[in-house]
Amino acid sequence: MPIRVFIYDDNIARRDSLKNLIQLTDNLEYVGEAENCKDAVADMENTLPDVVLMDINMPEVNGLEGLKTIKTTRPEIKVLMQTVFDDSEKIFTSIRNGASGYVLKNDSSQKLLQAIHDVHEGGAVMNPGIALKVLDYFKPPAIASSLSEREAEVLQLLADGLSYKMIAEKLQITLNTVGTYTKRIYEKLHVASLGEAISFYYKHLK
Repeated sequence: MPIRVFIYDDNIARRDSLKNLIQLTDNLEYVGEAENCKDAVADMENTLPDVVLMDINMPEVNGLEGLKTIKTTRPEIKVLMQTVFDDSEKIFTSIRNGASGYVLKNDSSQKLLQAIHDVHEGGAVMNPGIALKVLDYFKPPAIASSLSEREAEVLQLLADGLSYKMIAEKLQITLNTVGTYTKRIYEKLHVASLGEAISFYYKHLK
């Protein structure tokens, strides 16, 4: 049986190109297309695809929302995300929401066809550059270990919502010393604000 493929993309020319590629490829069957995911539930029920090629950036209802809808209502359908943006946050959101793979739009036709077959067979597909981002994301950052014990303690207290004055009283140090520690934390973590420092703490140290 051929692999049934549905296309989501707001670019008509690209939809036509993908449609032609699928129709000219043995073992693939084009079953439908749409410019966004506003009717994703009905689209899936009416066409019953095996694999969905999902653009991420589309008007009204984008690919990330469409992915969640499809995996909630039809978890057996494999969704292969496509984008021109090498965006870490979109990558991880897609993975968390059940995407079977993630390819860039400038990947070759051969890579895309191989990706469709791979996800249909239960594999997980990623562009090599994206795979490196995923590995880096889950690797504990070396810069975190550069904090001294006292600097890490100050960062934890800042993340807990304590003011400089409260930290000074708790650690029995001066306000200036708290400021010095905070400046060192910013420098070592390569951040420019308290919000970024706290975000780093919860992402990598909590």
